[in-house]
Amino acid sequence: MKKVILTGDRPTGRLHIGHYVGSLRQRIQLQNSGEFDEIYIMIADAQALTDNAENPEKVRQNIVEVALDYLSCGIDPEKSTILIQSQIPELFELTAYYMNLVTVSRLQRNPTVKAEIQMRNFEASIPVGFLAYPVSQAADITAFKATTVPVGEDQQPMLEQTREIVRKFNSIYGETLVEPEILLPDNKACLRLPGTDGKAKMSKSLNNAIYLADSEEEVRQKVMGMFTDPNHIRVTDPGRVEGNPVFTYLDAFCRDEHFERYLPEYKNLDEMKAHYTRGGLGDVKVKKFLNAVLQEELEPIRRRRKEFERDIPYVYEILRKGTEAAREVAARTLAEVKKAMKINYFDDFSLINEYTNKINR
Repeated sequence: MKKVILTGDRPTGRLHIGHYVGSLRQRIQLQNSGEFDEIYIMIADAQALTDNAENPEKVRQNIVEVALDYLSCGIDPEKSTILIQSQIPELFELTAYYMNLVTVSRLQRNPTVKAEIQMRNFEASIPVGFLAYPVSQAADITAFKATTVPVGEDQQPMLEQTREIVRKFNSIYGETLVEPEILLPDNKACLRLPGTDGKAKMSKSLNNAIYLADSEEEVRQKVMGMFTDPNHIRVTDPGRVEGNPVFTYLDAFCRDEHFERYLPEYKNLDEMKAHYTRGGLGDVKVKKFLNAVLQEELEPIRRRRKEFERDIPYVYEILRKGTEAAREVAARTLAEVKKAMKINYFDDFSLINEYTNKINR
């Protein structure tokens, strides 16, 4: 069996460093590992419309922003297929068939869906498309026969929903769909990077995100304004590392060689944490170090982004070619699904012959 990856993002805004450490960085490593036969990276604009139906321009404008983030981070269109979800109608036909395999109550119990409904104040009036987007996600994953889905920790319930749908389909119609496995980031700090304000989620609406496209000065300002330990008032005060976003970011980004370059008085992050915990290390010094680490990581991304921004038609051509190639794959899967369900009427010659013989007896 081929080893296939399917992953992607909703184009509701530019991607931030939470996306980067949570999935993007891992995607690039997987892409370059040579271990996978096919890699599909989806810009999930149809799913973005489930809660942005009245503002489609927001989604439209961010298609190219997300594509630029992908390319600038190192996604290579020669190794990975970048596609736009809405341009592959086969995905929506698969969604319609899968909807018959899952109940409304099961969707409502999905922890990720429940959390998103609460966050968007949809409790009183849930758009059908939003409630059913785990089914749409199952269609996306199975259309490309993905064996591996790299996601953040918060998406685990969504993948389990896909696995349930796959198992039910195969039990009814025969072994047709591939059951995917989840792949989480190795670094626990990368599972869910908090916002710069210390809140659990980094997001545009909360104005607590550092974006991949941010300028050097924007990154510096955001880092220096980050929430830390509120009880660490004086340099001499003992400080808390746990729950401190500055140290969570360092867990996700810094390596021992960063200390050699920017803060040689420490051998590694553990030494710095120990000093901060016992007191005598100020927040400003730690933030300056974090800024240096982030600037080193983001500078080549910003440089490549500027290069791609000079030729936007080329970026759209990458998306067009990737989408066309992906649609061919999805169409083959859809044909297999319809055959298994015995609704491929015009291609089922045994059915045609059966009724021909029945009538002519």
